[in-house]
Amino acid sequence: MLTKRDLLGSAAMAALAAAAAKSTPAIAQDKAAWPNLLEAKNIAEEGFIYGLPLVMNYAVMQEFAVDRNSGQFKAPFNEINNMHHVATPADTAVITPNSDTPYSFVWLDLRAEPMVISVPAVDKDRYYAVQLIDGNTYNFGYIGSRATGTEPGDYLVVGPGWKGGMPAGIKKVFASTTPFTLALFRTQLFNPGDMPNVEKIQAGYKVRPLSAFLGQPAPPAAPKIQFVPATTAGIKANFFEYLDAALQFVPETARDKEIRAKLATIGIGPGKTFALKDLSLQHKVAILVAMKQGDEKVDKWLAGGNKDINGWNVGAFFGDEAFFNGDWLMRAGAAKGGLYGNDAVEAMYPYTRTDAAGEPLDGSKHKYTLTFAPGQLPPVNAFWSVTMYDGKSQLLVKNPIDRYLINSPMLPAMKKDADGSLTLYIQKDSPGADKEANWLPAPNDTIYLVMRLYWPKPTPPSILPPGQGTWRPPGVKRVS
Repeated sequence: MLTKRDLLGSAAMAALAAAAAKSTPAIAQDKAAWPNLLEAKNIAEEGFIYGLPLVMNYAVMQEFAVDRNSGQFKAPFNEINNMHHVATPADTAVITPNSDTPYSFVWLDLRAEPMVISVPAVDKDRYYAVQLIDGNTYNFGYIGSRATGTEPGDYLVVGPGWKGGMPAGIKKVFASTTPFTLALFRTQLFNPGDMPNVEKIQAGYKVRPLSAFLGQPAPPAAPKIQFVPATTAGIKANFFEYLDAALQFVPETARDKEIRAKLATIGIGPGKTFALKDLSLQHKVAILVAMKQGDEKVDKWLAGGNKDINGWNVGAFFGDEAFFNGDWLMRAGAAKGGLYGNDAVEAMYPYTRTDAAGEPLDGSKHKYTLTFAPGQLPPVNAFWSVTMYDGKSQLLVKNPIDRYLINSPMLPAMKKDADGSLTLYIQKDSPGADKEANWLPAPNDTIYLVMRLYWPKPTPPSILPPGQGTWRPPGVKRVS
């Protein structure tokens, strides 16, 4: 799960005070065709909710594949970037970073022709997944252990409007709703010494144009694009200008036709340039209030969208176009909660900030335990983990043993209780040499815990369906 930390804040509020402070007498945009102020505000509010995931995705694409000076640049379009490490406390660009599976990234430009993703054979006991995410933030397909197996294969990713058939040698065709799409690879790491094996697998991940795969001449290259530079400050100051930019690369569908028609009535859409500074004071305040209220609605949905099970928040908000089915509020909540999260069948992410009694987790005040009863470890086909984060920053916690998580590959080295249960010791100081194998070091501050269940078992006991499964995460218990 990736989350742009700076975009978690309201994308509207930075400019509200400045906007209200003085009027702009000239109105460069034609307001004669605008609906009345209340309607305009309601459209902007709905448009903020609809557009938040599109703008967040556009900003990440800009940082990862366009702006070489962003500090987050990975590789240009259609080139793979393999990360040969998992996240540590030094990794601060993304909150709640995954420290289980080294990532590989490729942003695909599908305008000129489809792209072929090739994967090598992977051992059956090592989980890997390639998640395909389009500019609508829809997960439109998976390659990997669960979805396609561990044999080598070649898979075709096509953009909107592609009319070709299934080329020889291709195992499956995946259709994106947008011309730019992200392929996010996760490869399981068993322990630090396992990294060379992960690197060998990553070296087998290939991306090439369909013409190269077929040994045919390449079609003409797609025209170069001058992307609007996406800065966090710019997005906060003029969100809808970035929505204009993002919408250029998000073709209209039957599901979003209505909201896009409404947005067009207030000058928002592909090819337009929404200039907040040129609006009258009344219109400016209406738009900014709309964004604030839209952001509050997303936060409210996010707070209530999960089911509380023993203090853990359990839910699933990620999927394909049919899964969201035009529910823009759910899509915005999912993006704000954790952009690029997996479908529930691929991974579940229970998380908590409280103990079983509902009290805030705080490593400066208390020690805690998390006990899985005999036969009640998380039911998965791949692996599970419990990762420790600082409660304020949601970043990994620096500690004397450099341990940021406990996961199922560590089980052989861990100690079981006399009755066969497994207890994790969650505290800032060592629980003693005899218990250190089961110690998950905590910050001297508030705590945020995230479980990751990769490829959860679909039959009971199971965490699926989300929030209604027969397996329930045990509560975190206060010791002192």
